Amino acid sequence: MNAERGNKAEVDEPALWLSVKQILTQGSVPRASVRGWVAGKAGVGGIVFLILRDGTGYLQVSAKKGVASPEVLEGMRNVPRESVVRVKGTAREDKRAPGGVELVAEEFEVLSKAEPWPITKTAVKSASFLYDMRHLSIRGRKAVATMKIRAEVIGAAFDFFRGKGFTLISAPSFVQAAVEGGSTLFEVEYFGKKAYLSQSAQFYEEAALAGLEKVWICQPAFRAEKSRTAKHLTEFWMIEAESAFADQEANMRLQEELVASLVDRVLERRGDELQTLGRKLLKIELPLERIPYDAILGASRSQGVPFERGEDIPAEAERLVSLSKSAPFFVTEFPLSARSFYHMTYEDRPEVTMSADLIAPEGFGELATGGQRIAEYYPLLQRIKSQDLPTEAFSWYLDLRRFGMPFHSGFGMGVERVTRWVAGLKNIRSASLFPRTMTRVSP
Repeated sequence: MNAERGNKAEVDEPALWLSVKQILTQGSVPRASVRGWVAGKAGVGGIVFLILRDGTGYLQVSAKKGVASPEVLEGMRNVPRESVVRVKGTAREDKRAPGGVELVAEEFEVLSKAEPWPITKTAVKSASFLYDMRHLSIRGRKAVATMKIRAEVIGAAFDFFRGKGFTLISAPSFVQAAVEGGSTLFEVEYFGKKAYLSQSAQFYEEAALAGLEKVWICQPAFRAEKSRTAKHLTEFWMIEAESAFADQEANMRLQEELVASLVDRVLERRGDELQTLGRKLLKIELPLERIPYDAILGASRSQGVPFERGEDIPAEAERLVSLSKSAPFFVTEFPLSARSFYHMTYEDRPEVTMSADLIAPEGFGELATGGQRIAEYYPLLQRIKSQDLPTEAFSWYLDLRRFGMPFHSGFGMGVERVTRWVAGLKNIRSASLFPRTMTRVSP
């Protein structure tokens, strides 16, 4: 018999194959079989303990001398970390075990033996090394917890928009015009023509309004921002929505209801993952606070972070205000000079836009940006010309206003930024399975 195969049964009983979560939930299970990765190992006297991981959780497995066969005991003692194994035995409740359940091994088999694990305690101290080894480091408890929270955020968004009557659409990633400014476009050669990677699906969502009225997307976006900060990625996922017959106030209500729904879902379903990350996430009470841009300007100047009216809010000013809050809040009424060309302005204040940023508390910063769009042809054409933008590049976008466009609004929310805040992560890179930044395109 292969030394790595201990007392293997000739025929497995499919009905007995269980996930770690199923075993933890049931507590006591006779002759349970489970497969997974060896996440940890320890030995005390004549007892060997393994921590077995699968996609649903972690389970303690034990083998005791005199009870388990010598082959099972030896196999568990010698198996390298991260090897894939199969264990069959009896699950029993044990308060001393992680999760309160222990599997007493009766059979043990190594399905895929791992080489010595390269991520040592010394290496863990190097963030750069961990991201060089991201294809392996994502197996860690915190990385797994973060990705499950991220998946919950996205899943909750799907349910939220479905409940609100929105239709999910897809938009091109190759485009010919900027949505958020030409300086952050990734240029690509497209069969002899110049094209760019999409910064946002907004224009295509607006085009879909005439047929679907309320639409949303969840797909990648690309920004060539030369920023080495804790909240910037060059490739990330966006939740974006556009609604016909919705003004900016309705737009903000939709955003705050969405973020409250996401938090509720994570609190309901991902409490263990939050605990793994040491995150105390608070339930959100609505409505969220609205703070005018000018109030932020004044507060920032008083705290020694001055900036000129008409500029976008600097990251440090945004962080200082955010640190004083325990819940997300909106910054409203941005100057036109700090916003993209398509934003509507107030009739009595043509220099102020009907737009807002949704800011996370505790210093995490911006989660979403949104506003009411210009719905009429000539005002939009005039805005494009006044900002010296290429009219031809926006010809089809202008066409939408010629063939029946009601007042409408929308927003874009970064999935990784929301995940970073919800999970309490220091850096947005941790919110991406394989992050892309100015200096990283591998693995």
